[in-house]
Amino acid sequence: MGNLTIRNLTITPLELKDVERIPAEPKKLNGIAKIKLRLPGRRNKQLDGSASATALNGEGSDSSPGKYDVSNVAITPFSETVTSIPAPALESESLGLTFIEPGSPTQYTTTIPGPSLGSVVMKSSNGEGGDSDKEFTIIYLPTSSFLSIFSSAQLNKWMSKLPCAYPLSSLSIPGTHNSPTCFKALPSVRCQAVPVRTQLENGVRFLDIRVSCSPPPSSASYNCTDCPDEETTNLPLVHSAFPISLSGTKYLHDLLDEVYSFLDTNPTETILISLKREGTGKGTDHDLSRYLATRYFGLSGTDETDDTARKRWYTHPGIPTLGTVRGKCVLIRRFNIDPTASAEWHDGAGLGIDGSSWPDNVADGLCGSGLIRIQDFYEVGKTNNIATKIVYVQEGLSRSAQQVFTAPDAPGGTSAGGYLPLYINFLSASNFFNASLWPEKIAAKLNPAITEHLCIGHGAPGKGPGGLSVGDASTGIVVTDWVGRDGDWDLIRCIVGWNARLQLKQ
Repeated sequence: MGNLTIRNLTITPLELKDVERIPAEPKKLNGIAKIKLRLPGRRNKQLDGSASATALNGEGSDSSPGKYDVSNVAITPFSETVTSIPAPALESESLGLTFIEPGSPTQYTTTIPGPSLGSVVMKSSNGEGGDSDKEFTIIYLPTSSFLSIFSSAQLNKWMSKLPCAYPLSSLSIPGTHNSPTCFKALPSVRCQAVPVRTQLENGVRFLDIRVSCSPPPSSASYNCTDCPDEETTNLPLVHSAFPISLSGTKYLHDLLDEVYSFLDTNPTETILISLKREGTGKGTDHDLSRYLATRYFGLSGTDETDDTARKRWYTHPGIPTLGTVRGKCVLIRRFNIDPTASAEWHDGAGLGIDGSSWPDNVADGLCGSGLIRIQDFYEVGKTNNIATKIVYVQEGLSRSAQQVFTAPDAPGGTSAGGYLPLYINFLSASNFFNASLWPEKIAAKLNPAITEHLCIGHGAPGKGPGGLSVGDASTGIVVTDWVGRDGDWDLIRCIVGWNARLQLKQ
């Protein structure tokens, strides 16, 4: 157990004011006797180091044992401070902490470790004359004696706090891999713990969707919603060659209805949707592109239905600003488009953000369009390869963190259309033939490791792989498996929390 390190990942200056050591609750012996836990040397112990400490209650007082008034422990925005305070001894005590904002009467209190291993919301404890509604999210990592403080965000509408001028590539965006695969399915097919709507309500803004496509019976049937052959007109959701559910086929249009409903309720948000053709359907990429453009994107008609579809989607090539696409779905296209039809779409400029030339199984790759840079190493042959995957994810985060966005209208700013590429970083990997390497098992190791990295190493000069410099410290798009299991959204909260760094630029 070392001394406590505190990292402030918010724009609010904080100062640690009070520290209190709290013994664990007495435990029962054989259901009758109680063992009183007492920490040796705890009462009125002075904290040694740069932060002065004075026992509040004086010698011999038992009313508030182990409580100290601490001064000069300042944690400025996006900095960390190694205190002289010993971290709490696991299972035998906890540490009560009180923070203040310098120059403000507002105080915030919390206890570490919390009642569970997950994050804890730190709220104002008095608020009189201060900001009583303000709160923070803290994550304590006991094995590292490390406390990270993030800005609390309303995960269902976290984009509402961000300026419209920022391109999507400058943001820290949580995503899910094979997003709708939360159903009972064949081994290694299921990648998610909860449905897409629950993911969106908890901060996810990138969806990875795979569909199977059959060739239409005629050119007139691309927009035929009444055709009895649903396998042709409604795109089944798949993962590789397999359906995502054993209880019946799930379709793209039903999934999109859920997405549209969420955006109607939260119009400040945008959702990036990566669409790819997989499955056993005999249709081609060209079939898929025409079918989507006609039925879903409204690009081949002029009636009211087509107009509504066009308002739902941003399908222009290039990376948009957040303000341009609030309330919309943004297409990331992982399929080739029909050249005979593409002249009809956006004056022949293309369709969506082009990810059709997607490098396979790479630690660092660039799509042919240059608009997407990815880490998508997924062939994990044995369990010791998981450590390699973790390093690849951390390296991808470091590359994204290096980038600096400058508004086009600022001196020396980015020229129009010259925005940074989307950094897409997959945490997913699997091995179909090894049950210990199915998505759920890998996520159980990857997700905590990356949560810890985002708390301790991300955005810290010299701490990430390769010792890269730090720019805006964006995480890019981080694509996850099995988030939300048992209510654990800490990885998503960490990713969203890094958007606070952009507020320093305002």
